[in-house]
Amino acid sequence: MQPLLSVVICVYNEAGNILPMIEQVDLALAGYDYEIIYVNDGSTDQTLAELRAVRNERLVVIDLQKNYGQSLALAAGIEVAQGEYIVTMDGDLQNDPADIPAMLRLAQEGDYDLIAGNRANRQDGMVLRKVPSWIANALIRRVSGVRLKDYGCALKVMRAELAKSLGLYGELHRFILILAKLEGARMAQVDVRHHPRRIGQSKYGLGRTLKVVSDLILMLFLKKYLRKPMHLFGNWGIVSLLAGLAINGYLLILKLLGNEIGGRPLLILGVMLVIAGLQLITFGLMTELQMRTYYESQEKKPYKIRRVYRAEGALVNEK
Repeated sequence: MQPLLSVVICVYNEAGNILPMIEQVDLALAGYDYEIIYVNDGSTDQTLAELRAVRNERLVVIDLQKNYGQSLALAAGIEVAQGEYIVTMDGDLQNDPADIPAMLRLAQEGDYDLIAGNRANRQDGMVLRKVPSWIANALIRRVSGVRLKDYGCALKVMRAELAKSLGLYGELHRFILILAKLEGARMAQVDVRHHPRRIGQSKYGLGRTLKVVSDLILMLFLKKYLRKPMHLFGNWGIVSLLAGLAINGYLLILKLLGNEIGGRPLLILGVMLVIAGLQLITFGLMTELQMRTYYESQEKKPYKIRRVYRAEGALVNEK
């Protein structure tokens, strides 16, 4: 029988935190039908040994071949998950499983696809954790247009259909809320508890801010131009082409009037703009064809139907 909840926890070198976390999850979800899925992301300490020593019929352990990173580890856990709702959380005891029931009720009663946690009283260091997080959150809000407070909280409750359609690659676990928004998800964010790390060391720091910036460029493309790439490359290509033609036309007039234009840097700029414009337009056309191939070869549709109702309001179908 399908469980109601699948709690997916990705860990890398979290020895000492395994058994306390499982005990907290069992206590918080007493009375619920659930499974706990641990993804060991190539740990080099005793994490796997501790997981294998646990005797819990609800526990599923996925041992990855090597350290692939949190995004792919999370994708592996979501793939194996069988629950109607999937809960994601860190395995360092900073997220509190006691918040899960309230988040689940909100998802069910409010018909939300995803409930995200907001670490209202975050228990982390100021310089290495809070400051990079503030910078990253501000950048994400500015670029994505998704106005939420905390994008980095790992504690989330989401419908399984949504979780399995996110397509987590590279470092995109930071952008689950953006990816969910691209899927048309209905989301809400609630304050959750956050505890200081007591065992082990954090895997995050200032260096991730630069990764966020590069991934934001990808998010911007996915959000605005995935289904219409020609609007990005074609628009800039036309601007570049017209600017180049205008410059070259001006120089042609000067040449016809007897002026020497061969040594002018403006000539080089005009030629380069024309070439760049043609290349951008061509690239836009090629990308447009690739997008069509992406959808049509897999019989995918560029839209999703959430539900279908009859005129009187009765539910006909749910997608």
